[in-house]
Amino acid sequence: MRHFPIFIDLTGQPVVLSGAGEVAVPKIRLLMKTGARITVFGEKPHEQIRAWADESELTLVERRVSEADVAGARLLYGANGSRAADKAVARIGKAAGVLTNIVDNLGDSEFITPAIVDRDPVTIAIGTEGTAPMLARKIKADLEEMLPAGLGALAKIANRFRPIANILPTGEQRRTFWHRFFFGDGVRAHGQSGAAGIKTRLSSLLAEILADEQPSQPVAFVGAGPGDPDLLTVKARRLLSQADVILHDRLVPQPILELARREATIISVGKKGYGPAWKQADINRLLVEHGRESGLVVRLKSGDPTVFGRLDEELEALEAAGIAFEVVPGITAATAAAAGIGASLTRRGRNSDLRVLTGRATEGFAEHEWRELASQGATAAIYMGVHAARFIQGRLLMHGADRRTPVTVVENASRSDERIIATTLGDLPVAIDAAAIDGPAVLLLGLEPRQAARAMEEIDIEGIAQVEVS
Repeated sequence: MRHFPIFIDLTGQPVVLSGAGEVAVPKIRLLMKTGARITVFGEKPHEQIRAWADESELTLVERRVSEADVAGARLLYGANGSRAADKAVARIGKAAGVLTNIVDNLGDSEFITPAIVDRDPVTIAIGTEGTAPMLARKIKADLEEMLPAGLGALAKIANRFRPIANILPTGEQRRTFWHRFFFGDGVRAHGQSGAAGIKTRLSSLLAEILADEQPSQPVAFVGAGPGDPDLLTVKARRLLSQADVILHDRLVPQPILELARREATIISVGKKGYGPAWKQADINRLLVEHGRESGLVVRLKSGDPTVFGRLDEELEALEAAGIAFEVVPGITAATAAAAGIGASLTRRGRNSDLRVLTGRATEGFAEHEWRELASQGATAAIYMGVHAARFIQGRLLMHGADRRTPVTVVENASRSDERIIATTLGDLPVAIDAAAIDGPAVLLLGLEPRQAARAMEEIDIEGIAQVEVS
């Protein structure tokens, strides 16, 4: 993140804009919403700018800006529509120590003006670091369509009502009140009766919430999926946004954790094979401790909680403590890996079953029905198989497997750094060592990538990014 997003209070603050032509009009129109004291410098001003000056909305000076003109200004804009003139403005701003923005010139700008969704006092700023203005406009349009026009009125009235609503205890009850108001009852009341309806509904809603006992929240075991935040279920996103406490695995990536509430307590209870790890008993103890407190506890597990996630042990601990729970499934790594190589885990005429295996058991390497797995056409997704690769290879070859059997290793399935290593059973340990796999990986026995997936792996994305668009 190159540009840090902040909101600056410009009420009564001096803002200088160099350029009085058509390029400057949209920026001035936006700045006029802030209550800033706007001074525009430029020759041959646009008729709209002259009209604003006549109405005392801004001060118009019909000459070029100088360094003395920007002294003490909070912000400086260059909107001359001339590269040379705007370069001069950038130099003036730098010499005066004033934050400067040059319209449509990211290189000479010290800050950027984002695309804005205005539901005053709710303001949403959208930035793409200047790389994709069209994308920012599309996101803005989508948000404007999604957010009700009366959202600003809801926020203003809610702000005045907040001291009264604070009689609700902090936590789930208070969040339930505001969630129902902003995303249900308040919107309907505004549509039916305007501001008066909003005020009436706030009072009645508060009485309803107070009349209810504090609801008991079950501990939610949530599947985080293979790592791509877009693959989270809708329910998983909702629970993350509401959780008071989140206990998460090591493999859950930061972009998913960032979907949590800012006030949530986030605890990493990670485990790493052949490395430091939390003891399962300590995780169980934490779940019980937090589950007994008020609020919502989310146990966030990579992939699907029911697949090699030691779910039963944690559920049994909650059951013994009399704590309710729910399980929210997620996309498991095997299906994400298969999608990444463009292959089906099952295929008519090839395999009538699919094995989901682990390379490690509690006592060491896991034993399986090797003779069946070694048969032609057998397909399996093997978790935790990287360190067990030589053991798996030996067992399969011992039971008659063909050394040419395809095996595809998918590291970081679905993530931006996904890697696909296509090899054979005979070369499996060597291929894994050569790839120096460090992230979570799934071994797909009997499957190989489609040609299209191979081609995508070979594309030099960094090289493409460096090509200048003429």
